[in-house]
Amino acid sequence: MDQHTIQINVTLDNQKMPEHIDWLASNGGHGDTPQHAKAVLLSLWDGQEKSALRIDLWTKRMMVDEMNNFFFQTLFTLAETYANATKNVALSEEMKEFAKEFKKKADAELEKEGGAMEGQPTDENVK
Repeated sequence: MDQHTIQINVTLDNQKMPEHIDWLASNGGHGDTPQHAKAVLLSLWDGQEKSALRIDLWTKRMMVDEMNNFFFQTLFTLAETYANATKNVALSEEMKEFAKEFKKKADAELEKEGGAMEGQPTDENVK
C-alpha cells in the first residue's frame, strides 16, 4: 500500500491569529520545499458519526478580493468534484451557476463598500 503525507503548519501571532500558513505534500512535486498559503479550508467526512469536520483558517494579510476569488474557485471546483463523485451533472451545473453569481455579488459588494479590490483585509477573527 502506497502512503502519502500532507502537512500543514500554522504560525500564530501574539493574539493567536494565523500569521503564516505553509503546507507540504510528500508527493506534491515541490520536493522538500513548503508552499505558502494565505488560507486553507479543510473538510473531512467522519463516516461513523455521519458529519463533516472542518478547519477554516486565513492569515491577516488575506485581502477581501482574494477571499472572494478563493471562495468562488472553491465552490466551482466543489461542483466538479460533486459531478465526478455522484455523476449528477445537472446539479453540478447548478452549483457552478451559483458560484458565478456568488462571485458577481461579492465583487459588487466589495466595490460598493470601498471601491478598492485590494488593500482591504478580511475579518481577522478565525472560526
